[in-house]
Amino acid sequence: MYPALVNCTTIDWFSEWPPEALLEVAQKYLENIDVGDADAELKANLASVFTNIQSSVSQMSVTMLAEMKRHNYVTPTNYLELVSGYKDLLYEKRKELSDEINKLKNGLLKIEDTSEKVQVMSQELEVAKVKVAQFQKQCEEYLVVIVQQKREADEQQKAVNAKREKIKEEEEVCMDIARQAEEDLQVAMPALIEAEQALDSLNKNDITEVKSYGKPPKLVEVVLNAVMILKGKEPNWAEAKRDLNDGNFIKSLKEYDKDNMSDRMLKKIAQFCAMPDFMPDIVGRQSNAARSLCMWVRAMEVYGRVYRFVAPKKARLENAQRQLKEKRAMLQEAEDKLAEVNRQMENLKTEYEEKQAQKEALSKQAAELETKLDRASKLVSGLASEKIRWEQNAEMLEEKRGYLVGDCLIASAFLSYMGPFLSVYRNKLVNDVWLHQIRQLQISCNPEFDFATFMSKPTQVRDWNIQGLPADSFSTENGVVVTRGTRWPLMIDPQGQAIKWIKKMEEQRNLKTIDLQQPDFMRTLENAIQFGTPVLLQNVLEELDPSLEPVLKKSLIKQGGRLLIKLGDKEIDYHPDFRFYITTKLSNPHYSPEVSTKAAIVNFGVKEQGLEAQLLGIVVRKERPELEEQKDSLVVNIAEGKRKLVDLENEILRLLNEAQGSLLDDEQLVNTLQQSKITSAEVSESLVVSELTEQKIDAAREGYRPCAQRASILFFVLNDMGRIDPMYQFSLDSYISLFNISIQKCPKSPRLEERIARLNDYHTHAVYRYTCRGLFEKHKLLFSFQMCIKILEAAGKINMDEYQFFLKGGVVLDREGQMDNPCSQWLVDSSWDNITELDKLANFHGLITSFEQYPRDWNIWYTSAEPERSPLPAEWEDNCNELQRMLIVRSLRQDRVSFCATSFIQNNLSSRFIEPPVLDMNVVLEDSSTKTPLIFVLSPGVDPTVSLMSLAQSKGMENRFHALSLGQGQAPIATRMIKEGVKEGSWIFLANCHLSLSWMPQLDKLVEQLQVEQTHDDFRLWLSSSPHPDFPIAILQAGIKMTTEPPKGIKANLKRLYASITDDQFSRCLAQDKYKKLLFSLCYFHSVLIERRKFLQLGWNVVYGFNDSDFEVSENLLCIYLDEYPNETPWETLRYLISGVNYGGHVTDDWDRRLLTVYMLDYFQPDATDVPFFKLSSLPTYYIPKDGPKLVYNEYVSMLPNVDHPEAFGQHLNADIASQITETRTLLETLVGLQPQIATTGGGVSVEDKVLQLAADILSKLPDLLDFDGIAKILMDDPSPLNVVLLQEIQRYNNLLKIIKNSLVDLEKGIKGLVVMSANLEETFNCINESRVPPLWAVTYPSLKPLASWTRDLIARVEFFEKWCTTAHPPNIFWLSAFTFPTGFLTAVLQSAARSNNISIDALSWDFSVLTIDDSNVTGAPKDGALIRGLYLEGAGWDKKNSMLIEAESMQLVCALPSIHFKPVENKKKSGKSMFNCPCYYYPNRAGTGSRPSFVVAIDVKTGEKPPEHWEATRLMCYRHMCVDILKNIPQEIRRLLQKDLNFLRLRIIKEVFSCGARLLWKKYEAYPQFISYFCKNYIDNISRRNWYRESTANLCMPTTNNGLEGKNSEIKR
Repeated sequence: MYPALVNCTTIDWFSEWPPEALLEVAQKYLENIDVGDADAELKANLASVFTNIQSSVSQMSVTMLAEMKRHNYVTPTNYLELVSGYKDLLYEKRKELSDEINKLKNGLLKIEDTSEKVQVMSQELEVAKVKVAQFQKQCEEYLVVIVQQKREADEQQKAVNAKREKIKEEEEVCMDIARQAEEDLQVAMPALIEAEQALDSLNKNDITEVKSYGKPPKLVEVVLNAVMILKGKEPNWAEAKRDLNDGNFIKSLKEYDKDNMSDRMLKKIAQFCAMPDFMPDIVGRQSNAARSLCMWVRAMEVYGRVYRFVAPKKARLENAQRQLKEKRAMLQEAEDKLAEVNRQMENLKTEYEEKQAQKEALSKQAAELETKLDRASKLVSGLASEKIRWEQNAEMLEEKRGYLVGDCLIASAFLSYMGPFLSVYRNKLVNDVWLHQIRQLQISCNPEFDFATFMSKPTQVRDWNIQGLPADSFSTENGVVVTRGTRWPLMIDPQGQAIKWIKKMEEQRNLKTIDLQQPDFMRTLENAIQFGTPVLLQNVLEELDPSLEPVLKKSLIKQGGRLLIKLGDKEIDYHPDFRFYITTKLSNPHYSPEVSTKAAIVNFGVKEQGLEAQLLGIVVRKERPELEEQKDSLVVNIAEGKRKLVDLENEILRLLNEAQGSLLDDEQLVNTLQQSKITSAEVSESLVVSELTEQKIDAAREGYRPCAQRASILFFVLNDMGRIDPMYQFSLDSYISLFNISIQKCPKSPRLEERIARLNDYHTHAVYRYTCRGLFEKHKLLFSFQMCIKILEAAGKINMDEYQFFLKGGVVLDREGQMDNPCSQWLVDSSWDNITELDKLANFHGLITSFEQYPRDWNIWYTSAEPERSPLPAEWEDNCNELQRMLIVRSLRQDRVSFCATSFIQNNLSSRFIEPPVLDMNVVLEDSSTKTPLIFVLSPGVDPTVSLMSLAQSKGMENRFHALSLGQGQAPIATRMIKEGVKEGSWIFLANCHLSLSWMPQLDKLVEQLQVEQTHDDFRLWLSSSPHPDFPIAILQAGIKMTTEPPKGIKANLKRLYASITDDQFSRCLAQDKYKKLLFSLCYFHSVLIERRKFLQLGWNVVYGFNDSDFEVSENLLCIYLDEYPNETPWETLRYLISGVNYGGHVTDDWDRRLLTVYMLDYFQPDATDVPFFKLSSLPTYYIPKDGPKLVYNEYVSMLPNVDHPEAFGQHLNADIASQITETRTLLETLVGLQPQIATTGGGVSVEDKVLQLAADILSKLPDLLDFDGIAKILMDDPSPLNVVLLQEIQRYNNLLKIIKNSLVDLEKGIKGLVVMSANLEETFNCINESRVPPLWAVTYPSLKPLASWTRDLIARVEFFEKWCTTAHPPNIFWLSAFTFPTGFLTAVLQSAARSNNISIDALSWDFSVLTIDDSNVTGAPKDGALIRGLYLEGAGWDKKNSMLIEAESMQLVCALPSIHFKPVENKKKSGKSMFNCPCYYYPNRAGTGSRPSFVVAIDVKTGEKPPEHWEATRLMCYRHMCVDILKNIPQEIRRLLQKDLNFLRLRIIKEVFSCGARLLWKKYEAYPQFISYFCKNYIDNISRRNWYRESTANLCMPTTNNGLEGKNSEIKR
């Protein structure tokens, strides 16, 4: 690459990745993905599927481009998004399904556990109930016993209480006695206590000490003796010692019975105590033990002495106590009995209470069990349906989880690639390609895979539908791609469906709407990115602003935990909730691969299903509003109910999953579950009722579906019109408004069927009226026919195979196996091709046989003037319906197809659909509003300014009507005018918008602002523009479109012209008789000139833009000259000024100028004013009507036929055939263009294979290069002009053959992928596929032939020159068509004659002689000149016998002319009156091209009985353009005027005017009418002119549109 080339150009290196690279990338991404068993093999299969997906989408993109002309680029970004997206989606779906399955399984386990516990508790409850019954019985028995015993105990209690009271009294007496005795005893008690304490102080050692005495001390002995006396033993030591040895000695003392001491014993003791040394202290000196014993003895003595006094009391006490004891015993006995009774009763009570407690416990347990059982039964029964559904769902989810490997692969591929495709291509790719390969490779995948179902939830989809997304599957898929895609969506949204949905969906999130025309759109975008609000960028074109690139690429930067994005020169925070949506109004945008990689292109075109549902809702809302309101409410309620059901089920599963332990122990959980179940049941019940109601409503709504279907069909017919012309854009909103108006205005009917029929009929015609005012005339019949076909197709009344044949005809690629044409004398091969192919259709078997059996009948039908009305031969008249009859007409008489289509429309719709309404500006104004722009779609020759000014004047808006012709520097003025007009209520007319396309986006923004801002009620915005693809679609969709073109037909043009003439203008001329007749001639002349264009090359060599200005100026000239020359009409002057100057100013072709002159001579002659009912054609219908007011002429015009006969133009019947054939071809080609193109040929052969086959066939048939060097050597010695021409032709054809061969070889390599397909190769590919000659091949010579015949013609041409080369001698007869430059050949012949006769070549001219013998009888070349063959007559026939022109036979469009002797002659005399100077053209395009004219030479032929003017349309087909100095032919009147003032400047102006055809010199003067005024004022002053003319010319001094200017400039240049 050269550095300059790299630096100064943008090199497109875009090329596809090879399969190996795709496979390697896929394998790399799949390395760390777990895909289950057979991991390695499955990954290899997945990688191959990835590769196939990329290649299949590339192929489908090519198919879509071929069929729908829609571009889609498959880039590596798509592939990387696919493989990475697959990994993420597989993980996401696995987690999602696993969580769902786990929740369901856990819930099912809890339910199963509860069911098992219910069985156990049921058994426990039964046992508990038996025990409770037993205990209940026992308790009742115990209760009876307890009551009986209670009664007995109460009686005993009473007796015991009485005894107890009595004994209590006796106890008190005893107690008193005891107290007295006790008081007495208290005297001895201290000594007794002291003695007991002394005894307690004794221990074993003390006793041992005493015992150890052999002979105790005296006092010790005395003490012991006293002790012995008290014990009733002998008072001696020995006895005492024995007693001391008793281990219980001390115990016996302590337990001594002191109350029963005898008196004797007390006396003895008293003696001891009386002893002076018997004192404890004294005794204690000898023995401690003795001391204690002494104390005990003395205490006993004191006690005994006291007790003597106490004893009687004690006895009495004891007696009382004994009695008391007895009574107490009796009381005790009674109490014991009572206690026993009470004990028994208590035992019974205890047992009763125990039994009761057990019963209560069992009852409680039973109650708890019963409660749990109740809960369990509620839970189990309540979740029984869920259990079944959950089990099914779990199984289904498990099955889905097994399908995830394949499903996620298809879904991720869909997300990456499917956005730009229409549904038909999506289905083909998914079902026929991807799923097919996945099944072949045994990759698990759902056999009923659906992308929308897999990637979205029903509740979410219902929400989308409520928010405005159409309910069809295509729109749902788009919704998923928009919301789930990794790239920001760029939505192709020509009808605004996506915008409505996005705005509604993101309404709660504060959606920001921007467009690239806003000056601060980047600031809005920055704020949205920072705060996480969604942004909608609307109305983008095919290129996006570079400043959006970081947002589109999501070029995020992580910095310290923050997400940043760099916009321009600053970094801002990126909020993860930010969303970015982009929409375009373009219906078929061509986005570059760079845009495709940055954004996810999603096709949001309206689909039939979604639109039909929308229109059904509209018509029902209008017809049955209560039904539709109920339907809308139900839809919302059902959606809400189903969402609530899902939420409740999720809540139940959540509670079950979060529950700890047994469900039956958690009362709150069970209650919550029960409440959820109750709510769920209520919702389900409500849903059932709602759905039943919805079904009833839908059933009622279905009655209106035919209306919605018809309206949907009509909209898509309208939508298809945009593919014909860029200005045919219709918005869905406008269409819905029209639909509403149709519903309102359509006549009512109580019967639904009749109402629907009326609605369909009314709306269909309303659509026709609405659309026709924005269609060009050539498309109105097409529109009606397309409507008719689509309506019949929807009704199932069209055989689509037959209709496809009607559109495309029969194509025979190989005629080797074709049956011979039995009618070859009159039936051309192309028609026979149609018949043989038609015979293959089911309903046409035997058609070929019919031609063999009835050739004469078919010939009669074929040559009839109106074959569509003539009966078909044999049984075909009865066997064919209307469409089938059209197929036969289409096969044999293409010129009558439009008439068949018209009749077809009339029979199936009505005659209203073949009569386009006349544009009524008042009606258009009524239909418009302040927010609706009114758009004139311009066509050559018509300027709407005058009619618009007239309308403004009639509506009182002439002072507030402001017009501006757009162009350079006019944009600010136009903007100001619109803004002022909005406030002041003006009419703003912006003309020629196509000249200011760069300002159109700003105008689009201004129109958009009109929709929301407050405007003056009188404001209207009028626009005019020639058709242009860059005109804003939004304006076209929002506005009312009107085409401005002359109406079709002589009658319609006459009617329009007379409508443009006011009554004052009609009566202003003084010479009324002449004026009215010549005015009609002028109107007819103008109409004929305009309508003659329909004959194409038989009409004018060059199509001219004759317009109303020509007529107006001519009418003014007519009026002036008739007034100035009342006695003698200046015919020559009028004819010259009108045809030579005014209309002739358009004409650039000499032969067309001659034709114009002939017409003028016919219409402007003395007989036109002198002869009553002067005939304007050979037909009796067209003549100048009788003199009268304007109404008479209008009435006459209204009686003229709607369809013009060719003779009205002076043409032969065959002239109409040629134009009708062309019209038919245009009609059918356009209809075919509206059909999806088929990317494969018959038998499923791909386009590439077809092109390869054709290319190989052409290569095999191409001849070898001519031997230029060899023939040059041979002819070296004879450098004659003919030999020079031969060598030049050989060079040209050799170059052409080289180009063809090289391009075909390169094309084959390009198709096989061996070389890059260049633009030339791509163009060659398309041309071969479409059977057209590639432009690369058509540089040598021009031709209009299709590829096959062009190839055959080329071979024949080369063979002609090869034969010439072989013989090295010129042929006897030259094939003129074989020469690439025939004028060079003819010049060479003249030059040869000049050399041989030694005269100047300029002195030579041609003399022509048509041979009367066949070429085979020519034995040698003529002496002078050359014999020429290969010429054909167009527009006439040839009488070979008499060598003269004759009328062509019917259907004879071209007649072969015998060979002609071109003989150079010197000083040739002027041709006689019986000779017609017939131009000869190289090919049918008579105008040729700028670099290659088609005219070759003018040939004189005999005219026979007819005058030469009669053959004006006749041409020879096989023209140098010659300028004519018009000043030489200026009439005497004008010459006389010019003599008055020879001022150089003025003379130059006059010369320029006349030489340019009296057209406007815009570089010097502002307006053509101004110049006319200037001219009339300065050069016709000697003519007495009236004031009214000055007024009329002043009215004309308004600049016309720039559209007219361009045409005039081009004419001036020519």
